[in-house]
Amino acid sequence: MDLKRRDFLLKATLGAGMFGLGGSTMASDRLDLANKINDRITTRPAAGQSVIGLKTDPIKQVRVGFIGTGSRGSGHVRHYAAMYPEKGVVTAVCDIREEMANRAVKIVKEAGQKPKPAVYSGTPDAWKEMVQRDDIDLIVIATPWELHAPMAIEAMKRGKHVVTEVPVGLTLEELNSVVRTAEETQKNCMMLENVNYGNEELWILNMVRNDIFGTLTYGEGAYIHNLLTPHLFGDAYYKSWRIRHHITTDGNLYPTHGLGPIAWYMDINRGDKFDYMVSMSSLQASLTEFSKTIDPSDEFYNRDDFKHGDMNNSLIKTAKGRSILMQHDVVTHRPYSRKNVLAGTKAYHEGYPSRLSLAGKGHDWLKEEEYKAYREKFNHPIWEELKSEIEKHGGHGGMDFVMNYRVLDCLNKGLPLDMDVYDGASWSAVLPLSAISVELGSVPVKFPDYTNAAWKEKREIGIMTLS
Repeated sequence: MDLKRRDFLLKATLGAGMFGLGGSTMASDRLDLANKINDRITTRPAAGQSVIGLKTDPIKQVRVGFIGTGSRGSGHVRHYAAMYPEKGVVTAVCDIREEMANRAVKIVKEAGQKPKPAVYSGTPDAWKEMVQRDDIDLIVIATPWELHAPMAIEAMKRGKHVVTEVPVGLTLEELNSVVRTAEETQKNCMMLENVNYGNEELWILNMVRNDIFGTLTYGEGAYIHNLLTPHLFGDAYYKSWRIRHHITTDGNLYPTHGLGPIAWYMDINRGDKFDYMVSMSSLQASLTEFSKTIDPSDEFYNRDDFKHGDMNNSLIKTAKGRSILMQHDVVTHRPYSRKNVLAGTKAYHEGYPSRLSLAGKGHDWLKEEEYKAYREKFNHPIWEELKSEIEKHGGHGGMDFVMNYRVLDCLNKGLPLDMDVYDGASWSAVLPLSAISVELGSVPVKFPDYTNAAWKEKREIGIMTLS
């Protein structure tokens, strides 16, 4: 799937040839084209009633079906099975690889669940049969990126709530369709952005809510993670699906781990919104050079057609004037980081390692003792409430379990989920919008307003209402 050709051209208006922009193309011509694209991007008529604050009837025991039970999906199965029978039950599992589906059944059995999950496998469309069942309340999607949107849409049309791995969709067309379907069906569709539930991230969010940071002005987020092997070159992903996106698309391929927490800090879609962004990528070198070192029989040996630059920098401006720098680099040897930078008029935080500086405390980072005092004072209560379960079940340091617990707990109580479809669409939109900006010479590109102006209304995230 060539994302630029499929969606970024907004085929009803623009032809693929219009993106053959060489060095001789005038900057004014690129801006004129960007303006035409912006006119199309920012229009999204509502398809039904808004799903902001969506409440449903409480589900005492949530019946769950899983699509994709590989490395990521199996972790979700393990967490949901650990919450049986109090919160949920694993009703069915689906994976195109029968051995992965059977492994999920084994995980459920070892967790102590009595009913054996139904198994769907063997064909690419096995999941379609599973989502037709009338004894499933929630579908969990953990498949290659390009399948998230069509699976989420079909599941909602079949009357299911949906949670899906990041991103919600890859193209603007897909994101519009997901939002429209959620509104039409009045079903939850939440993106599983686990980093929002991290201990550090919820601690910062709690400080923001307690005015420790003052007026927020800017933030930085990133996905800096060397994935050369085995994730890009190797067998970590089914049929090497992830590296194929580096062949078709140049932009920020994976923005939400760094961006999600910042969106919560800044009340995006809850009093502020992403307005527009610009994006640029460095040259591509690491993938081509590394491809020369792998087995010559490998499909990706000695390739020079990778499109994605080694580093992508994307700069977002919000309606309130805040700026957010996003970075994506999965091919160099830079140590892992999501940056997690937040600046306000009273405080500044920087992650990896976590450090805090406060107004009136000098011109350096807080000393260890004072830093720990702030961690203890403003630590989010859910991390203490679930301490024993987090230690037992883990998942990226515990954030995965906290996230999955919140999904079931909210459905058990009939409460709105912490993130709605508008959040997932807004955060995921960075991928296609960054690719448009890069392709057009780093021109500014507008964000769609998926909320239809409801972003202006201040509202709190459910997890922040816990005492």
